[in-house]
Amino acid sequence: MSKEKRIIKILRYDPANDKKPHWVDYTGEFDSDSTILDVLNDIHWKTDGSLAYRRSCRSGICGSCAMKVNGQNILACETPIHKFKGKIKIEPLPGFAIIKDLVVDMDLFFEKLKKVKPYLVVDKPLPDKEFTQSPEEFEYIRESVTCILCGACTSSCPSLWGNEDYLGPAALLKAYRFIFDTRDDGANERMDIVNDKNGIWRCHTIFNCMEACPKDIKITEYLSRLKVKIVENSI
Repeated sequence: MSKEKRIIKILRYDPANDKKPHWVDYTGEFDSDSTILDVLNDIHWKTDGSLAYRRSCRSGICGSCAMKVNGQNILACETPIHKFKGKIKIEPLPGFAIIKDLVVDMDLFFEKLKKVKPYLVVDKPLPDKEFTQSPEEFEYIRESVTCILCGACTSSCPSLWGNEDYLGPAALLKAYRFIFDTRDDGANERMDIVNDKNGIWRCHTIFNCMEACPKDIKITEYLSRLKVKIVENSI
């Protein structure tokens, strides 16, 4: 396995000591198939133990290692360094307040998620076993279920940059996931929640969310379906 020397630029910020974020350069030799997370671990373990970043599963499932690398929102655990040429610039996700270095404050992100009631609402009698759903019914929500709530899509959305009250694509996708779930009874309530100037109508179909999504979910398409559903429901 070949090694390559790379310059890693990381945007550092410690609110206890820094007035504003600043770039710090690190140089090292890394395996060509190393991931961004491997690089961060190497720097943290061998060079600078003060570097702060989030990581957990290393399997592209938990979403905790989402960050911006060379202008793209990615998952550090599954993105190899050979994808990038020259210097590698690593920043925290934009659109969120920085807690320290690459760690951002996700509290507001999850508060918005809670607003859309991201769980099954059941008013009908519970079945003896599980709720059944046909393959055709599940197909409506199949892809949206794979969202890992990493925040990459919401962070990439210009509509959110200009309005922090906007629910954002992740919360709206979660609303779609349950509104179109045939087992759920809370669709009307959720549609009332997202049918707002800071809800679904703040989405201007820019497609940044689709480009940023590490799971390749067609977010914009599903939000467009949600718009149609809300209009039909109001007629």
